[in-house]
Amino acid sequence: MSAAARAIAASTTARGRHRTRRMSLTRRSLLGTGIAAGAALVAKRSAHAQPARPAPQPPQPPPGSPAPSTPAAAPAPPQPRGRVTVPDGSLLPWTTRGGVKIGHLRAEPVKHQIAPGLDIEAWGYNGTTPGPVIEAVEGERVRIYVTNRLPEPTSVHWHGLFVPPGMDGVAGLTQPAIPPGATFRYELALDRAGTFMYHPHADEMTQIALGMMGMIVVHPRGAAPARRVRDYALFSHEMTVPLGTRRPDPLAMNDFNVLTFNGKAFPATTPLVAETGDLVRIRLANLGPMDHHPIHLHGHAFQVVATDGGPVPPAARFPETTVLVPVGTTRTIEFVAREAGDWALHCHMTHHAMNQMGHRAANLVGVDARGLDARLGRVVPGYMTMGQGGMNEMAHMTMEQPANSISMIGGKGPHGVIDMGGMFTIVKIRDRLTGDGDPGWYDAPKATTAALATDDELRRDGITP
Repeated sequence: MSAAARAIAASTTARGRHRTRRMSLTRRSLLGTGIAAGAALVAKRSAHAQPARPAPQPPQPPPGSPAPSTPAAAPAPPQPRGRVTVPDGSLLPWTTRGGVKIGHLRAEPVKHQIAPGLDIEAWGYNGTTPGPVIEAVEGERVRIYVTNRLPEPTSVHWHGLFVPPGMDGVAGLTQPAIPPGATFRYELALDRAGTFMYHPHADEMTQIALGMMGMIVVHPRGAAPARRVRDYALFSHEMTVPLGTRRPDPLAMNDFNVLTFNGKAFPATTPLVAETGDLVRIRLANLGPMDHHPIHLHGHAFQVVATDGGPVPPAARFPETTVLVPVGTTRTIEFVAREAGDWALHCHMTHHAMNQMGHRAANLVGVDARGLDARLGRVVPGYMTMGQGGMNEMAHMTMEQPANSISMIGGKGPHGVIDMGGMFTIVKIRDRLTGDGDPGWYDAPKATTAALATDDELRRDGITP
């Protein structure tokens, strides 16, 4: 028996013993308690498509609606065919031998920063979570080596790709698990374009929860479209990281408090940029443990042009401003950048656009807390009641937090605090860009910006505040 075979056999036996021990536990019995960072009694010192193979069709207005003034198509400058942009992420590097593209994934523990103030001990690929985007072109053959640097066996499933059974990556069913220290080889023939994913199919509960996932983008063969395309990849994920800790809890089934795009939570998310007239394609993926995400775009309507199952026929598309991205799927949306501005893109589950929100505190909204601070302050010096008038104040206050936590932290905007977090980012559209970086805040004309109503305006329109 070879050394690799002995390692695989030993790993299989060890996993059986591990399962036996673990079955005596219940997942719910080990859920950690959440810590609320608002509405609580706080001490001051505590603590992307399968695109249709024809050229992409710009989204059409709903029937009967007036024809919009669509900006002229921006010319496509010389650029690599189909290069996808991964905000806050990376692309898997390739070498080529004998006409085959060769890549290397390393499954390993990683140290990762969600946002300044919150660093976690995660598992991922090639030092990141999510792992690097695997980008290729329809018809190519790729060979991917996977080295296991984890303390337990793993595998890689190529989610949505059509591969031979022995390459499907289900440990114990289609292949032996990859034991720690071993390197396996996968051969993939990419016979269709689209947006897919990769992830472990061994101890999924733990490995995916800790951040092991990545996106696969296969571009269609053929000439590049005449219109410039801004092609983005966004991977959503959710974790439970109790305040003051660094390790996500793989046993969590609800009450997730760290929600991310490409491993970052706002205000650390990098904006997407485009010029008016560009076709913007956003490839959305979701491998969170439990939650679907309704992703909402401000200021534009888009069409869902593909899922991980294939392209959506043009006749079946319709305009939307929100798309539900269920667990274990991809959704690819496209729209024409119609108007300059800073447009929010976020999950519309309200607690998914906040940072480390806890849910085990008393509801203090409307409570008359007069005199309470003074009385409790004798017992808890620096005590301060919060939340009785809502939670907006939390984003504006500066107070001590437990180490390695970002509860309720928002970001600075051009008009004050943006009291959002988590799965929130910004699509910054300008008439002209000087590069592909963040162009800064949009300076909207004063006449088109909401402002305090004057007394004359109120009297003119018969409004009594």
